[in-house]
Amino acid sequence: MWSYSRRSFILSLAALSGCGFKPVYGPSGAATALRGQIRLREPKNADEFFLLHRLEERFGRPESARYRLDYKLETRERGLAITPAQETTRFHVLGRADFTLVDTASGKAVTSGSVDGFTGYSAIGTTISTKAAREDAYRRLMVILADKITSRLLATPPGEAG
Repeated sequence: MWSYSRRSFILSLAALSGCGFKPVYGPSGAATALRGQIRLREPKNADEFFLLHRLEERFGRPESARYRLDYKLETRERGLAITPAQETTRFHVLGRADFTLVDTASGKAVTSGSVDGFTGYSAIGTTISTKAAREDAYRRLMVILADKITSRLLATPPGEAG
């Protein structure tokens, strides 16, 4: 039996389709148009490696790349929890990625933007566990930044940027 919420949802979808709404992952969506079309530069450090790994998961390996993604990463740490003995027991890891999607044929920027994110880790365990927690926090931050870059590129696909 159809409930009121299901009917409302279907009617909402019908209204969206009338106003130019297109699913990103549909047959002619932005995700399909960019799949295998973005070349990424070789990573220079672990942060770039994890960022690029996630972007390749989302966009695929380039076959004949029509675009190049230029980016600049910035990360920093800030102590969050400090004991009365002035020992930091929790850290906040902040990150920012400025990016530009460039058409390789013309060399012109198609779209650009900036995304940021944060994670955290605890420093109350052993030296080894703290090091592992820190590395994991940076990996998670790169996934967050890559997913935000992906969302921005899919929200304004090349040719529709204004």
